[in-house]
Amino acid sequence: MNILITGSNGFLGQHLSDFLTEKGFSIYALSRGENQNMLNKELKYHSVNLTDEQDVRAAIAQIMPAVIIHNAAMSKPDVCHNNKEECKLQNVDATEFLLKASAPFNPYFLYISTDFIFGENGPHHEDETPAPLNYYGQTKLMAEQLVKQSGLDYGIMRPVFIYGPAFENMRPTFLHWVRNSLIQNKAIKVVNDQHRTPTFVYDICKGILAMIEKRVIGEFHLAGKDILSPYQMAIAVAESLNLETNLIEPVTSDTFPEPVIRAKQSGLKIDKAREILGYEPISFEEGIRLTFS
Repeated sequence: MNILITGSNGFLGQHLSDFLTEKGFSIYALSRGENQNMLNKELKYHSVNLTDEQDVRAAIAQIMPAVIIHNAAMSKPDVCHNNKEECKLQNVDATEFLLKASAPFNPYFLYISTDFIFGENGPHHEDETPAPLNYYGQTKLMAEQLVKQSGLDYGIMRPVFIYGPAFENMRPTFLHWVRNSLIQNKAIKVVNDQHRTPTFVYDICKGILAMIEKRVIGEFHLAGKDILSPYQMAIAVAESLNLETNLIEPVTSDTFPEPVIRAKQSGLKIDKAREILGYEPISFEEGIRLTFS
């Protein structure tokens, strides 16, 4: 089975490419620039500009994928807020180009969305009414709607606060920032008035595999089982690695003025994924251990 993964140079993209390769799938990885996942010798890499419709059509026609996992996105809310035209191009228009180009091949289209399509009062279940608080969330919701209207068999996967091992050429996660700061004996301020359901990257990979194998239709939340603030996450990292917790200062989100609004009570409910996909995430404590093992 040919599986095409966009955004393959990113954190989730690299982990997912390796995970599905190990499961025996033929993985075609699409991203901009040079391939960052050089250790995966079985990966078939294509440098593609997803905002160029002709480039997208040529790549899809060559690969003829049975499954498309559309993971690429402009995903930093602040950057999206300050560059709205580019954000729409990357998050909405690129999705439309992929959908149109893939229609003749009738693939299973799995769109990687985000918890940012929702507002406050989380954790959220799949059928809640979206209420994005910032432009990033708005564009991801717009892309979701295009996927639903495409006529293709589709799945929409919404993750939240992804973490896990960071390999070479990967952007470090929040957990790595905490560890690295504490190792250097640096005091850090961490928000304690926002709550998320942090998600271990391999749990997401397993959930996506189940979505592909079952070819499920609709929205699924793949998140962790624990509801934690970033401060609680940082304390857990320090305790797990025997680092100094007194270097971590709890603060409110007002300490870090930002151009965009972020939900204070976010997170995702996973009952649907548990029931239909057999999804069962590990604890955050176990995730920390596996991240740094």
